[in-house]
Order: sequence, then C-alpha cells, then structure tokens
Amino acid sequence: MLFSSIPFLYYFLPVVLIAYYLVPGSVKNMVLLLASLVFYGWGEPIYVFLMAATIGLGYVFGILIEKFRDTSWAKVCMISSVIISLGLLGYFKYANFFLTNFSAATGISLPLLKVALPIGISFYTFQLVSYIIDVYWGKVAAQKNLISLATYITMFPQLIAGPIVRYSDVEKQLKHRSITFDKIAYGIRRFALGLGKKILIANVLGEFCAAFRAANEKSVVFYWMYAIAVSLQIYFDFSGYSDMAIGLGSVLGFKFIENFNYPFISKSATEFWRRWHMSLGTWFRDYVYIPLGGSRCSRPRHLLNVFLVWMLTGFWHGAEWTFIVWGLYFGILLIIEKTFLLKWLEKTKVLGHVYILVLVTFSFVLFDSAGLGDALSVVGSMLGVGSVPFMTEVTGYYVNSYLVMFIIAIVGSTPLPKMLVSKATQRPGVQKVIAVLEPVVMMAILVVATGYLVDGSFNPFLYFRF
Repeated sequence: MLFSSIPFLYYFLPVVLIAYYLVPGSVKNMVLLLASLVFYGWGEPIYVFLMAATIGLGYVFGILIEKFRDTSWAKVCMISSVIISLGLLGYFKYANFFLTNFSAATGISLPLLKVALPIGISFYTFQLVSYIIDVYWGKVAAQKNLISLATYITMFPQLIAGPIVRYSDVEKQLKHRSITFDKIAYGIRRFALGLGKKILIANVLGEFCAAFRAANEKSVVFYWMYAIAVSLQIYFDFSGYSDMAIGLGSVLGFKFIENFNYPFISKSATEFWRRWHMSLGTWFRDYVYIPLGGSRCSRPRHLLNVFLVWMLTGFWHGAEWTFIVWGLYFGILLIIEKTFLLKWLEKTKVLGHVYILVLVTFSFVLFDSAGLGDALSVVGSMLGVGSVPFMTEVTGYYVNSYLVMFIIAIVGSTPLPKMLVSKATQRPGVQKVIAVLEPVVMMAILVVATGYLVDGSFNPFLYFRF
C-alpha cells in the first residue's frame, strides 16, 4: 500500500486514526501494531510472518544480551542476532545477484531462486540491527514488552521507506507520548506537503523520464534534461515520502528525525551526504564506519574504511552492479575530497556548487540505469560523444511542455520557498493571512493530488526496490 494512493488516504488512514484516537493510551501501541501489520500485509501477506519471526528473534536476543551482560554470551547473542537478520536480508535481496554473477564468472548455470523482495526489508532489518547493537553497547535497555518492540519495528509511517528510526530516539515515546492539536496540525501540514512533492512534482518528472526513454529522437539537451529530471524525481519522490512519514508520525504523537536537508545546495560530496538520506548515512557511520576504526587509524586504513562503507551503501540500495558502482563513485569522491579537494572547495562558492551538481547529476544517471553500459551511453551522449545532435524539434517540444515544472522543481529543491514564507510571516498582518491561506493551500494540494490518483496517473515509488 502506498501513502500516495486512494485506499490509504480515504480508507485505511481515516479508520486507523479514528480507532487510534478513541482508545486509551495503554492500547494505542496495540492499535498501531495491528494497523501496521495490515498495512504491510496489504500487498504480500506471506511476508508478515517473516517480519514477525525476525522481530520475535530480535526480542529474545535483546533480552538474552541484557541477561548475560558482561559475559562472552552477550557478544555471542549479539553476533547471532545480527547474522540472522542480515542473513535473511541477504537471502531475499542478494541471493539471485550472487547466483547470477557466479554463473557468469564460472560458466556453470545455476537456477535462480524463486523469491521476491519483501517490501521494506532493508529498512526494518537495519532498525532491528541497530536496536540489538545498542542493547549490547548498553545504550538502551532491552525492551521487555514484545508489543512495544514490534510497534517500533513495524510502525507503518516509516516501515517501507524510512527514515531509519533508532530505537533510542523513540524509546520513551513508545511508553508515553502526547497528542496535541499543534502536533496534529504540523503533521497534517507536513504530510500534505510531502504528498504534493510526490504526486505533483516527482510523478510529473517521472512522466518526462518515461517519455525520454520512449523517444526515438534524442539530443544532447534532451539527455541533460533527462539527467536533471531523474535526479529531481528521485529527490522529490524519496523526500516527499520522508515528509509524509514524519507528518504521520507527528499525527500519531511521535517525533521522527529529519531525512533530507536541501542536498542540492551543497558545495561538496561530503556536504551532500550530510544532507541526503541522513538517517542512512548516520546508520553506516555509527554501526560500520566507527567500529571499523573511522578516521582514528592510519591513513590507508582510514581510506579503506571510507571505501568499504560506500561500497556497502551502494549495495544496500539494490542487488545490481549499478548500485555498487554508484556507491563506490561517491566513495572515491569522498576519498579525493578528504585527501586534498575539500580544503579548496570550502574556500569557493559558485564553483563548489557547480562541481557537486554536475557530479551528482551523473551519479543519478547511473543510479537509474538498467546497466553500466546504459549509464555510460547516456553520460557519453550528455557530453556530445558520437553523432548525437545538440538540439532537435522534439527536444524543443519537451522543453516547452515541461519548462515550468523544471523551474518549480529546481526552486522547490532549495530553501528559497521556506525563506520567503518565513520572511513574509515577520511582516505585520501577514501572519494572519498565512494562517488563513495555509489550510486552503493544504486542502488544494490534497484535492489536486486526489484528482491525479483518480485519473490513474503515473504513480510509482522508486524506493520500493530497496
């Protein structure tokens, strides 16, 4: 079930919220857990049992780790839990990738496994692993209430697309949380903005990308438009979903961490990854990079740590070589920056922005490609390699058709709209006008988005692949 769907918006969510608000506080976790299981099982009921088994094992191992604290058995339990969780993720997500590549390398044809990728398994596996490790490190106490732990892992607002919420961030909220009018109002506003980003911007850019792929006549300008469009589509698609997740969390009384902070205003790859999918970046930092030694080791080991983390970051996104190379691409950029380039970039303004925008645009071409050859072909065409014309009539048609959307998306990916609204509210009388207009705008977004959904418009969610 997608947040950006009629069944979720007009059937599932209203029923869940009514039940959630009516029951007493002691029962809210149970209602939320049941709703989350229904949400997850909507498209693939069989994998509810896989998730339940994973949670059950995590629950038992967490208690055992705490019981055997300060003994070697605690470490055994922690390692066992992590291996089982990551093993299940590896089986469902990567088994066929390894079989395919083994067959290609050896010439031995091995049959592929008939397994589908459970939705959200990358996200809830990482949440459970972080919980187990934090219990082992003594950062949090083991959760004795199975309902509370299961609610944390399955919570439908952030189950399928993050942000990756740490148990330590919501431990107290699982026991006691307040639901106020301000939280609900903020949550509705944040959800509506996320829905608008997803339906009205990301989906329209996705239509443009689909039209580009289907076009027989392409040009250098058309290729660049596609590269920019796919970069912005991925951003608005994922950040829109994160906004909706944070909004829904607020409506339910939770405060989730931010996941995006205007990454396209960055001046370096280092800054970009402090602003893009921040929950994933901090997860790899805390549970992979620092345990490997981080930067507190020899220079070669430090660079190897960066390389390994970014290879894993790319592999986390999908069982394809394009994702692995995409992660290594950023790993190499970060190594170059840490070695010498970052000091120079920090002294520049315009050049730093141009540098990272170009390289990030190339990276998302790779991210979206069906294969490495396809990615190289697109990048080559963007650079004018071959007999690709610079401009054509077909390109002119698409420029005229989508120019306004490109401008909206580019401006919307910067803090400028937020800054203008913030400055406007500081003027006498304007704050009251905005207070009146805001619910009207939110309602308009919902109505227009609903119209798109009823019309059956293009409505994929890219991160379902992960």
